[in-house]
Amino acid sequence: MADTTRRTGLHDLHIERGARMVPFAGWDMPVQFPMGVMAEHLHTRARAGLFDVSHMGQVLVTPGDGRIETAAAALETLIPADLAGLAPGRQRYGLFTNDQGGILDDLMVANRGDHFLLVVNAACAEQDIAHLRTLAGVRITPVTDRGLLALQGPEAEAVLARLVPGLGEMRFMDSRILDWNGADLWISRSGYTGEDGFEISVPEARLEEFARALLGHPEVAPIGLGARDSLRLEAGMPLYGHDMDGSVTPAQAALGWSIPKVRRRGGARAGGFPGAEVILPELGAPEVIRRGLRPEGRAPIREGVAIFAAPEGGEVLGHVSSGGFGPSVGGPVAMARLHVDLPEGGQVWAELRGKRLPVTLSALPFVSPSYKR
Repeated sequence: MADTTRRTGLHDLHIERGARMVPFAGWDMPVQFPMGVMAEHLHTRARAGLFDVSHMGQVLVTPGDGRIETAAAALETLIPADLAGLAPGRQRYGLFTNDQGGILDDLMVANRGDHFLLVVNAACAEQDIAHLRTLAGVRITPVTDRGLLALQGPEAEAVLARLVPGLGEMRFMDSRILDWNGADLWISRSGYTGEDGFEISVPEARLEEFARALLGHPEVAPIGLGARDSLRLEAGMPLYGHDMDGSVTPAQAALGWSIPKVRRRGGARAGGFPGAEVILPELGAPEVIRRGLRPEGRAPIREGVAIFAAPEGGEVLGHVSSGGFGPSVGGPVAMARLHVDLPEGGQVWAELRGKRLPVTLSALPFVSPSYKR
């Protein structure tokens, strides 16, 4: 049977750099480089890490009548965000929701002046594009000739500014098109690590050249999916398909903040998106919500592990949705959807290989973000 696993434009470069490749969301992706997951994680927090995120979906949404307001109004029928109020050159986090109030995907939406650029999760890209194509009055164009990189860490700006003049003026969640040696780079100041950084869409024909230019700087190391996961976990960021899915509401996923007043009950454009009648009443008072967990000791508690109210017997309170070791925290960290009344700093128990281990309920994120506001 033919192998249908897709490769990004940096596949050969990953192999050259000694990456261990794994299948992920239908793509052959680097899970780690010779530096190792722990060192890659700490390097990103201290200097700058380069991530290949070309597997993610990039989609243009263009109004048929040339009015950006038309595209914003159309997108707001699927996404409970304020896109009409999103200024040109800015981007915003949003959710696709279903009729039951669950989350179909999370995404970034950038206003590019006369159209919107959306970045969606790799595993959901086909479903999301089909979802978008139900909209009237807009043209949906999947971007198939560009790769996507993320440069994250405290030295990311200094490195990227050497290659791309004018970059330093960007602030968190700005979106710009800037030139690099004749190539248009679509750059946003955002990321998935809790660090300052950039996501850079690069023409496929120049992708490897640009990645090599970044890796030529001593501050930059290539980073795989393993460290990407531990970085986002420490930053308290949810992962689609794990911390949220079609059965989890925005409030339960602790993502109610992404739904602004204007789309809530009493707002000027309240509701009007799938599942609004479930989602909006729950925003102020969810019964369960995504919580942070700090297990005692060094053993990580991973996805699926049951959380109990007592060291013996007792009811199952929930299950870990994401978990692992946090290199910057210096110990295991995890997230689970648990009852809101459980006190922060209180204790619960995780059942690991038939034995219950004490776990402390912790605030999210586990590390403070360092975005350039």
